[in-house]
Amino acid sequence: MEKLLNQILEEIRPSPEQEEKVKKLSETFLEITNQEAQKFDGTAIIAGSLTRDTWLPTKNEFDVFIIFPQNITEKKLEEEGLKIGKKVIEKLKGKWELQYAQHPYVRGTVKGVDVDIVPCYNVESAEKIKSAVDRTPFHVRYLDKNFPRELSDDVRLLKRFLQANNIYGADNKTEGFSGYICEILVMKYGKFLNILKNVLKWKPRKIIDIESHWDKENYDLLRNQFSNDILIVIDPVDKRRNAAAAISAKNFYKFKKIAREFLQIEKKSLFYETGVKPLDERDFAEKVEDRGTEVFFIKFKKPDVVDDILYPQLRKFINRLESVLRDYEFNVLRSDYWTDEKNTGVLMEFEVSKLSVVNKRIGPEVFDLENSLNFLQKYRKIAVNGPTIEGNNWIVEINRQWKTAEDKLKEFLKDNKKSLEAKGIPNYIAKEISSKFELMDIKKIRKFMEKNKDFSIFLRKYLEMEKLV
Repeated sequence: MEKLLNQILEEIRPSPEQEEKVKKLSETFLEITNQEAQKFDGTAIIAGSLTRDTWLPTKNEFDVFIIFPQNITEKKLEEEGLKIGKKVIEKLKGKWELQYAQHPYVRGTVKGVDVDIVPCYNVESAEKIKSAVDRTPFHVRYLDKNFPRELSDDVRLLKRFLQANNIYGADNKTEGFSGYICEILVMKYGKFLNILKNVLKWKPRKIIDIESHWDKENYDLLRNQFSNDILIVIDPVDKRRNAAAAISAKNFYKFKKIAREFLQIEKKSLFYETGVKPLDERDFAEKVEDRGTEVFFIKFKKPDVVDDILYPQLRKFINRLESVLRDYEFNVLRSDYWTDEKNTGVLMEFEVSKLSVVNKRIGPEVFDLENSLNFLQKYRKIAVNGPTIEGNNWIVEINRQWKTAEDKLKEFLKDNKKSLEAKGIPNYIAKEISSKFELMDIKKIRKFMEKNKDFSIFLRKYLEMEKLV
């Protein structure tokens, strides 16, 4: 196994030429950024895995953080940070664009290397941050001081292992393991293989606290505090923060699964992404028919927002649709979202998408006089049968307003942006839906599959659910 891991390392280490190029460029960036930042009493640092030699050649990038004094306003911090970022990249003959997180920042490309230039505040401690980016300099200083350099390759192996299985990254799209978490795990467990062996023992709400910020008798309190988090990694620089909060339950168990697979079979392929064959449109129709369900796809233009905003909104959109449909007795088996550069949308699969014309409503017991009167007044005129009594309860039969999920979806979504937002649809999605959307049945889905390979791959993944145990 050690021989196999050494072979993989030879393939995933940056080449000497690439390493020299990126390091020289980072030194130049740091020098020029510091010259500009000093005009505003600021300083610059290189952030990320470059300084600890734990980066992968596929991540041809680094971050520059400009640390400003606390006495400048937030508006000034943003203005000067952007001004410096643009100026530095232009000096190095690169191209830049603005990106938006909690604060706007500059993303540039110089000589094929991606660089983010991010402004932040110089705060006293990580517990007194004004925004999330203010914590990064503390992470940099902590790791520069405490990370054992002889374990750099083990971080590389771990990152590549997670990356190949689509669970590397703490962004809202991936909901996986960040580079910072990878370095903490290596500091905790040491060698890559030892990490995998320990991952097999993890249980939900596992606590990792490498700086022993908390006594073990307080672990139950911590689990209550982070009750929605599957893995709890106490941030070494901020004992109040779970650095692993982004990790989803699915990715937690996927890590356990691939760790078990590698330890049992030693498959080199687990370090390399495997392509998924697009699903043929005829196979898709046959699979849906075999399942005895009905599917719809709500397609609309992709909102012009960063992924960290888009993906939470898509999840919220799905939850809202399922809630509305449940209220009208349309049972959703499962839903998922898909997006590419132009389009996005939600796939909904129904156990029940068509209902009878007549609907039975059960009222209060006859002994409950006040509620019985209210029930009778509400339904007497619209009942097609009754009111009558079953056992001790009033009942009526009425005609349903919505007999198909398709009709209910169309009615719910055909509205202006303000009204859609009032119905609980997130703002960026409401904007695109109000402009134009298409509710696609299985025939239209099949036609769209013919034109879009990525969508066909998404449908295969949806129908051929990944086994996690």
